[in-house]
Amino acid sequence: MSTPPGGACPPGTYDQGFAMDLDFQPLLESWRFLAGGLGITLLLSGVTALASLVLGTALGLARVYGPGWLRIPIVFYIDTQRAIPVLVVLVWFYFALPILTGLSFDPFWAALVALTLHISAYVAEIVRAGIESVRPGQWRAGLALGMSAAQIVRRVVLPQAMVRMLPAFGSVLTLTIKDTAIATVIAVPELMKRAETIAGQTYHPIEVFSVVMVIYFLILFPGSRLIDALYQRIAHLGRS
Repeated sequence: MSTPPGGACPPGTYDQGFAMDLDFQPLLESWRFLAGGLGITLLLSGVTALASLVLGTALGLARVYGPGWLRIPIVFYIDTQRAIPVLVVLVWFYFALPILTGLSFDPFWAALVALTLHISAYVAEIVRAGIESVRPGQWRAGLALGMSAAQIVRRVVLPQAMVRMLPAFGSVLTLTIKDTAIATVIAVPELMKRAETIAGQTYHPIEVFSVVMVIYFLILFPGSRLIDALYQRIAHLGRS
């Protein structure tokens, strides 16, 4: 890549010898700004994961144990969300829904609701699969002991199913944290959005996005390993 006429290469670009001049000083000067974006990413992903867990578990239980008429709209909702990319859901919720309803949403709350509605569908399927993986004999044994249906679900089925669902829940948490980066398209000031701002102002995209990549890795990789290690320790509790 040749030097632009009339001057040197912009900072962070290649010179005529293709030597890369890395400079992390502008990034160090903006670390507070970037750290603020990381805080928003963790807040958004944490609240989204918690809300998705609650809503998805309710949907999964309703699909398995609810009345037949309720299962039809739940299945339609789950299949619809799984068939539509999360980016489309996010953009539609932020730009199209206000036009239809006249209600405007703050970017953070729009991202929170859209991501929750989307990820809850996957949580519901995890819950359904976990419950159905418990042998029917467990249910019959509970009835033979005089337990009610609610007691069987709470004391027999769910404790085993939750252990079996743990690896999948870990994957959902990882997916949730990564999906928050998509919120940059509606100007949520999370980690990726602030990284784009710093890269555009300093002309150091390689340094900025390399650091962001490392940050995501340092968050997600240890978490995934921790969940796997936890599952290995308690896996026997889910065997029946």
